[in-house]
This record gives sequence, structure tokens and C-alpha cells, in this order.
Amino acid sequence: MRQLIIIGSGPAGFTAALYAARANLSPLVVASSVEVGGELMNTTDVENFPGFPEGIQGPELMEKLQAQAEKFGAEIAYDDVVELDVSGPVKRVTLGSGKVETAAALIFATGSAYRKIGIAGEERLSGHGVSWCATCDGFFFREQTIAVVGGGDSAMEEATFLTRFASKVYVVHRREELRASKIMQERAFANPKIEFVWNSAVVDILGGDSVTGMLLESTVDGSRRELAVQGVFVAIGNDPRTHLVHDKLDLTPEGTVWVDGRSSRTSVAGVFAAGDVIDPTYRQAVTAAGSGTVAALDAEHYLAALDDAGAPDPAADEIGLRTAAVAGSVA
Repeated sequence: MRQLIIIGSGPAGFTAALYAARANLSPLVVASSVEVGGELMNTTDVENFPGFPEGIQGPELMEKLQAQAEKFGAEIAYDDVVELDVSGPVKRVTLGSGKVETAAALIFATGSAYRKIGIAGEERLSGHGVSWCATCDGFFFREQTIAVVGGGDSAMEEATFLTRFASKVYVVHRREELRASKIMQERAFANPKIEFVWNSAVVDILGGDSVTGMLLESTVDGSRRELAVQGVFVAIGNDPRTHLVHDKLDLTPEGTVWVDGRSSRTSVAGVFAAGDVIDPTYRQAVTAAGSGTVAALDAEHYLAALDDAGAPDPAADEIGLRTAAVAGSVA
């Protein structure tokens, strides 16, 4: 049995792994089979992470964080968690491969997922002109007219990046002002390829085998019109990835994992949470990294307290349970 398992490989997960590894906890990081590095793997220039005055590409930053964690002994599993059992002193993590890993403590740092509009055309044309990742798919829209849906920093970043490829980029927003930071707004407003479509909700995405347009509805008077585009990039926010812990950990009204004050302690002893999965407000790479630090330190203190208090060894409990089960099956 391990001391610590970390689920998630974004800034929170890898920072937690770094601190835990330096504390000789030999953490296992379940990093995902397809999404190692989290959302920053789909980000271009990261200009606001401390220590990089010239900025750094999102994938490069995550590669450095992973390498730093591995340097101190963190083990990486390129697999997915399909089931959790946190009900007892031994935390059981079932992987997609069928392997079951156990540990005395667990850090849950699964981040968040792209939010969808929730309309039929969005699902039907996913991969055929509808995307949630400009850096992944922007290249396929050279000299085409496309639209970005949203009004926050992510939407402005997507729109600005897409002007490298597209001939024109519409930004479709439900309101008449943006939620993005001032510097991101200024960049978008100054870009001659970007045109804003205000007070408009996306009712449907049109097209047969590929996107041909959008059906928009005015949020002012309810009138509808079509906007001809060949691609639609959705950038309307994210939802915390909490499906593994529903009915296992307490959640907040915002849907994030509840933690005790400024700590990472969840409603279950020995289970800690960090990053965007606990943060409905700030959701920055640097705050996620700080949150991962807190989780690793909390887990270290928890494990040390178990030793100091002479608490029953979870590994011994696990062996006892297995022995009893074997004896029962023989009888």
C-alpha cells in the first residue's frame, strides 16, 4: 500500500506531487490516459505564471512541472480512475486497466471540463466544425470565417489566437460588455480580424456534414438571424470534474468539492482536494499550484499524525481484511 495517491495532472496535481515527493511520500500521480497536463496543454502563451517574464507555452510549462515532480521521485501512471472507495482508512483507487491502487491518503485534483452550450447542433457537429480548443483545431480553419462563443478571458484568448489562421473571427456574446480582463479586451478590440456580435445567444449550430452557420437569438428583443461561419469555438467556462466523488465527498452549491476553510481537507478524513475542482472563483494556474502545495502539506501532516498517534496501520487493516476474506472462502 502507498502513502499517497494524487488524482490529476494539472498545476495542482503536479505541484502536490512535487511537494509530496520532496517529503519522501513517494506519491503516485494518476495523470489520465489522454489528458495529461490538464487544460494548460490546450493553452498558447501563459504570460502570468511567476518566473517567466517572456511568457511560456502551456504544454512546456506542464512538461516542466511534471519533470520537476519526477525528479524528486513522483511516479506517474498514464491511466484513468474509474472508481473510488474512500469510506475506510484505506483509500482504494480503481484504474481503467483494472488495477486497484491503495493508499492511506488521497489528493483529488481533477480540475474542470469545458462547458457546453447544450444545443443539438453542438453535439452533432462536434469534430466537424465545432470545437472547444483553438490550439488543437485552429489550423484546420485557414482563411475561413469562424465564431467564438463567450465573453471571458478564455474567449478572448481563443479569438485572438484564431486570427492567425481564419480570415475573420466573430465573437458572439450574450451581453453588451465583456467579462474578460482589460488587457485581453484591448487585444481583441485592436485586432482587425475580430468582430463582436453583442446581445446574442446561440440557439443552434447549422450544417449537414460540417458547420455552415449559427442561428442566433437577440437577448434584447428575441429576434433571430443566421450568421454564416465554417467553424464554432465554444469558450463559455468550465465545470469542476467531480463525477468520481458524488455521494462520497461533500460539494458546495457551486458544485466544487467542499474543503475546510483555507485548508485542502474535505469531508472525509485522509482525502484532500486542490485546484479548480475546489475553486469556482479564481481558476488560475498559479492559484491551482498554490492549492496543490496546501494539499501536499496537509496530507503530509495527516500521515505524520497517524504515525505519532500510533493509529492502526491501514496496510495492516487491509491485510487483515484480505486474510479474513480468504479464510471465509476456504471455510
